[in-house]
Amino acid sequence: MKRKGVTYAQLVEKQAAIGIDEKEANVRNKLSRGKFTAAFFLQCLAAIEATDLRL
Repeated sequence: MKRKGVTYAQLVEKQAAIGIDEKEANVRNKLSRGKFTAAFFLQCLAAIEATDLRL
């Protein structure tokens, strides 16, 4: 998100555009805790249109 310049609010909007209903507070908590499912991670990558991932 940082590299793409996407805020939590923008992520929620982008997720809504692809049919994922999340609240900003829920997304913020999941990401700040660092504990979330792989499915959620992939949904976030799809929403921000990430084409590659550096580990």
